[in-house]
Amino acid sequence: MTTKEIIYDLRTKHGLSQDALAEKVFVTRQAVSRWENGETVPNTETLKLLSNLFNVSINTLLGSPRKLICQCCGMPLEDAIIGRNKDGTLNEDYCQWCYADGTYTYSNMDDLIDVSVRYMTEHGFTEEQAREYMRQTLPHLDYWKRYEELSDDGQFEAFKKQLVGEINDLHIEGMPRVEKLNALVGSYVNLAYRLPGGTYAKFLDDGTTYLGTQLEPEFGGDRCFGVLANMDFILICTYAEGGEDPELVLYKKR
Repeated sequence: MTTKEIIYDLRTKHGLSQDALAEKVFVTRQAVSRWENGETVPNTETLKLLSNLFNVSINTLLGSPRKLICQCCGMPLEDAIIGRNKDGTLNEDYCQWCYADGTYTYSNMDDLIDVSVRYMTEHGFTEEQAREYMRQTLPHLDYWKRYEELSDDGQFEAFKKQLVGEINDLHIEGMPRVEKLNALVGSYVNLAYRLPGGTYAKFLDDGTTYLGTQLEPEFGGDRCFGVLANMDFILICTYAEGGEDPELVLYKKR
């Protein structure tokens, strides 16, 4: 699709008239009309406003002229998994797992490789192939080439270490000690828990990136422990394979 078709499609899907869209991005109705007729394209600042309004990347608005990949992990980027800056705008250089609310979530390349290998082996790669691919790819990505410039001097790692300590201090029966926490996007781990009254509730935001891990129970069995946390809470649950039949063990405000 071309830019004119994309803007028209997004405007109509959101139920906006040309006048209403113009008001939201601080232009005239005539400017919107010219975009949709293909006479002009929005300038850079207006593209940013449209991106934020419609929750799509500027790359999408321009007809996807570039193949976007995360500059930390190398994952192909689609609008639904693009990371966000602190102000909520999309950052088209990173995925939600590697960059969340203006924070880079990985400071150790080996940790990222370990996480990526587990994912890739579920999608047809052998472990050896996956590790070799990641070792060859990561050093050429912008984040790792500019790590000294982009890193936060260990502040996020210190926060993760603090969280790990708080989780282990809970001494959940049967749950092994947590050693590492990885970035997990809410939409992938937002399970619905059955409450005592029989209703179901979710506690996460699908669009937010959390820190968490999965652990095999010390007492064996076919259920896993799930651990999720952020600056506001710690959540411990158990579930069967594929996240089925989840049970909430603990939800604690920090």
